[in-house]
Amino acid sequence: MNFNVRTRRADNGVGLDPTVYVLEDGGGSVAEVWPALGFNCIRWLAARGEQTIDVLYSDPALFQGGRPTRSGIPVLFPFPNRIREGRFVWEGNTYQLPLNDPVQKNAIHGFACRVPWRVIGSGADGESAWVTGEFRCSVDAPASLALWPADHQLRLTLRLGKGTLRLEAEVHNTDTKSLPFGLGYHPYFRLGDGEESQVEVPARKYWALEANLPTGQRVEVDPSRDLESVRRVGDLHLDDVLTDLPARPARIDGLIERATIRAAPGGPMRLFCSPAFREMVVFTPPHREAFCVEPYTCTTDAVNLPEGGLLVLPPGQTWSAVVELWV
Repeated sequence: MNFNVRTRRADNGVGLDPTVYVLEDGGGSVAEVWPALGFNCIRWLAARGEQTIDVLYSDPALFQGGRPTRSGIPVLFPFPNRIREGRFVWEGNTYQLPLNDPVQKNAIHGFACRVPWRVIGSGADGESAWVTGEFRCSVDAPASLALWPADHQLRLTLRLGKGTLRLEAEVHNTDTKSLPFGLGYHPYFRLGDGEESQVEVPARKYWALEANLPTGQRVEVDPSRDLESVRRVGDLHLDDVLTDLPARPARIDGLIERATIRAAPGGPMRLFCSPAFREMVVFTPPHREAFCVEPYTCTTDAVNLPEGGLLVLPPGQTWSAVVELWV
């Protein structure tokens, strides 16, 4: 395959840098990454034989001011989903975040998805094409620095391979204090006919929620949330955090299969994750044009839950993990 990287302009009505990085394999597969929109992969065309599958959904109004968390693959960092009332205590200090969820009662989805990232490298070889972006709070979102216990840096490589799209993350604690964090991805998978599209996300439990926030209880999945066998997307109405994922053998690279989506048209697409992604959020957007399967390293409001899965990185240390979509 003849992998390459180029750029194009995405003129927009919100004053963002219009540069979009286009990764190509020379055989019909294309991934597009918009660094100014939180390093969002806004498009992935995946070639399968004679067929090209448009995998990701993007809001038609994205370039005219669409919300950055409603299209493509938003990157949720340093926390995914909500923090109750935007408030938490860490090492004796109280932090108050903006209340920016849809009902303006909680903080949601971190800082990285709403600000431009810096591109620090791109390239191609015989196996893949890639672009690497970097978000550092003190540099790219300085107004948010005082809202979190430590400065933090996320370096993310989007890599287009042979039938794959990989998200290769490295979190670095650039501060002299411990860094609590969670990382999540919020991919919107485009659906054809919702009655034909199918999904499978094996999990034995889910976090009980009240007003989209965990109560702290993990409950056995009920019939409405049981995705251990294939389900029709058209039958589902979900916004849940699945947990207690089954033990499965890892690939030689350590990734574990966590979900299968069969959109129409097109064959199955599989989602593989590093073991650190211990929760899977499943969400059916109201417009019913997409289905979301979201790998998280922690649950919603993890910073306020003793068993929420929040990760803590010592000063100067680096953490890494991978998510791969495979067709």
